[in-house]
Order: sequence, then C-alpha cells, then structure tokens
Amino acid sequence: MNRFVQVAIKPVLSVLTLSMILAGCAVGPDYKVPKTELAPFHNLAAVATKENTAAPQLDQWWTGFNDPMLVTVVQRALAQNLDLAASLARVREARAMAAGSGADLLPTLDLGASATAEHQSLRGPLGSIAQGSPDFSRNIRDYSVGPAASWEIDLFGGLRRDAAASRAEAQAAEAEQAGTRVTVAADAADAYLQIRGYQARLAVAQDQIDTDEHLLKLVRDRYAAGAATGREIAQADALLKQARASVPPLRIGLEQQLNRLDVLMGVQPGTYAQELSAVAAIPSIPAIPGNDQPVDMLRRRPDIIAAERRLAASNERIGAAISDYYPKISLSGALGFDSLSGHLMSASAFQALGGGALRWRLFDFGKIKAKVSQAKGANAEALALYQQSVLHATEDVEDSLMTLAQTQIRVDEIQEQVQALTKARDLSEQAYRAGSITLTDVLDADRDLLTARDELDSNRVGAARAAVGVFRAFGGGWDEPTAVASRASTSTTADAATQSTNPSTGM
Repeated sequence: MNRFVQVAIKPVLSVLTLSMILAGCAVGPDYKVPKTELAPFHNLAAVATKENTAAPQLDQWWTGFNDPMLVTVVQRALAQNLDLAASLARVREARAMAAGSGADLLPTLDLGASATAEHQSLRGPLGSIAQGSPDFSRNIRDYSVGPAASWEIDLFGGLRRDAAASRAEAQAAEAEQAGTRVTVAADAADAYLQIRGYQARLAVAQDQIDTDEHLLKLVRDRYAAGAATGREIAQADALLKQARASVPPLRIGLEQQLNRLDVLMGVQPGTYAQELSAVAAIPSIPAIPGNDQPVDMLRRRPDIIAAERRLAASNERIGAAISDYYPKISLSGALGFDSLSGHLMSASAFQALGGGALRWRLFDFGKIKAKVSQAKGANAEALALYQQSVLHATEDVEDSLMTLAQTQIRVDEIQEQVQALTKARDLSEQAYRAGSITLTDVLDADRDLLTARDELDSNRVGAARAAVGVFRAFGGGWDEPTAVASRASTSTTADAATQSTNPSTGM
C-alpha cells in the first residue's frame, strides 16, 4: 500500500514543487498610483480665521457650531440613517466577495461517502457474461468513504490578480460608505440650519405683523381724530395683510425641512418635530481650517479614494485577462476506502488517487485578445474617472470657499443696512405722528425694513450652510482608516504614466 501511495503522489509532488518555484510569477502590469499635482486652494485665504479660534476636527466638524441640538441631530442621523445602513450592507457584500476570491487560491477539500445497492440484470452485458461463474451474485453492494482535494495552481497570477481586484473593490465600497456618512452628516446639519433659519424668519414676520397692527391702530386713531384719511387706513391694512401673507410659505418651508430631517434620521416625518419646535438661534459659524492643502483633500475625500481603488481594481483585471494566454494546471487527489464486501475500514479496502491536468487554450478566434482589450479599456476609463473626480473635488472646494466668503460679506452689509433701516423706520413713524410726512413714507420704510430683516436671517443661514459645504468639500465627517487613507495619500509620489496597459509579464 505504501508503495502504491508513493507512486501515485510522486508526480503530484513534482508539479507542486514546480508551482512553488513559479509562485511569484504574475503576468500583467503592476499597479502604480497616479501622480496628482494641484496648486494650493486660491480661495482658502478668504475664509481662513484671523483670530486665535481653533478650527474643529474635520471628523467631528459639527461640534464647532457650539449647538448641542445640532450635535444630537447629526449623531442620531449617523446612527439611524437607512442610506448609511444600506452602504454598510454593501461593504459587507464586497468584503465577502473579496474573501471568496482569495479562497480560490487555496485547495478545496471535500469529504464524500456513498453506498450503492444493485440487483444485476442477467440480460445485461456484465450479467450475461458472468452468470455462468459459480461465485456470481446478482446482488451487489458498494461502500466508499474518504476525502478528496483539488487545487488550481496559480502559476501566472490570474487568480491572484482577481483576488487583488476584489480587495480593491471592497476598499472602494468602504470609501463609498464613508462618503455616504459625509453626505448624511452634511445633509442633517443643512436641514437643521434651515429649520433654525425658518424659525428666525417666522419670528421676524410675527414681529412685523405686531408692528403693522400697531401702525394700523395708530392710523385709525388719527382717522378718528380727523388727522388721517380712509385711504391711509386701507394702506396700513394692506401692509398688515402683506406681512401675514408672508407666514404660510415660511411654515411650508419649515415643515419640509422638519420632515427631511426626520427621514435623514431614519424615522417617520413628525417624530422629532416637537423636540425641534423650541426656537433657538441660528448657530454661529466655526473657524475654517486655514492650512488644508490639496494633498489633504486627496487623502480624505471618500469619492477620490473610491475612484483610486477602482482604478487599482481595473489594473489587476488586465493581468487576470492576460493570464488566460498561459496554461492552467490543476491537481487533484483522493484518499479513502472502497469495498464491495462490507469490510470498509480495512487495509485492503484503502485506496489513493492522485492526478494533474493541464489546459492551454491555443486557438479561440480572439476571445482572450478581446477580453484583454476590454480590460485595458476599462482601466483607461477608470483613470479618466479618477482624474475627473479630483478636478470635481477641487471645484467643489473652491466653490464652497467662495460661497462662504461672499455670503459672510453680504451678512455684514445687510446687518448694517438693517440698523440703518430700523432707525429710518422709527424716525418715519415719529414724523408721521407729528404730521410732517405722509403715511406712504412710513409704509415704504416699514416694507424696506421687513425685507432687509428677512434677508439678513436668510443670509445668516446661508453662511452657516456654506460653512457646512466647506467641511463637506474637504471630506470631513469620518475618521479615515489608515489602510485606505495611506493608499490615497501616496497619490503625490507616483506617476500616472505608470498606468501602462502593455501585456508585460511582470515575471
């Protein structure tokens, strides 16, 4: 028995030794992260803090607004959002696919057992010949048990390339999950800020309604005293109705943002409306990091990381396609017991089987060539998409920085305008009481003040939302894992020209 085993296994060991020698051989281009050189952000100086105020950490930027309710809202959205839950499920799916691809590199071991009972036909080929034998039995029982193994030897790296591509796709899924987290945090903060803005604008509208009611009463008193006309009463009453008419659109906007925020927090609209009904001030804008450079954005933005990982995956698939030009070698073996007599677990019933197979596609009408060309085209597309994602990211940063800078300037200007219009409106009412100006002048001053106050609150919210946009553009809102971030950070040290699509062997 030992001699038989040695004879059966010796060729297998020879093939295995050869495979170990060639294990480091992998056809196809080796991946290099493309080099990306960007100039510093030209709008960053416009929003960088001039005071000694420390900017918040980018992974928890919402804490910089110094609003406990905003922190609660964002954390609740990150814990309960359904888009984020779906992205986590996609990450688990991608990791499982990567694990499956890696397992293809290893042998497969099966354990099998069988029992067969047969009543032999006397008219069949075997029965018609063997029925004359004195030991012939028509009833046959066959029992077998034992393990069997098979292994495809990855001589030219096709399976390794596939496994590397799957790992890169899993890392891309992880980056996209981080991108979903960034989006959810920013959207939750944006909805919350708009809620506070609508509440502030409703307060302004109510204050204006109270002022206009007071003015209408004043005009009616003057009319009763013979100092005003019916036309002036109609004008004051129209102004009051105009102020009241401004409330419904604001309430609609408030309700929409409350419902939006509830959905972001993964609950039915109306769940947290009561909790947010207490009016609070529009949060102040935190300091903006003034030393962030494009390399920091490349390392942190999940969309860029995902695009780079997909580029790496497409490069590995070129090698996997090229490997089909080369032979495929597989090994198989089985050890076990087989018996017709029922004495299964005995030395005489032991059997061993070993073998190897080679498959080499010599002619296929260009199928492999087409597959390689397709992989190269996908790689070129992935490189273009990566470069485009970098440009879109820089555009996003510059736009958000400029929006924040100009909105802050506008807030300052409107603030001064409101102060001047408030003074003008008070002086107009005093002059009207004294009879030195007409009611039209008071109404004009009143309308101008209402418009300016509403615009001020709207722009204060706009500035806060623009700050959220800056943090979002920088890629803030997640704690970047070292393994993924290190891959993206190397993008400043490699050359895009190394994205060669030549079918080099790499051996």
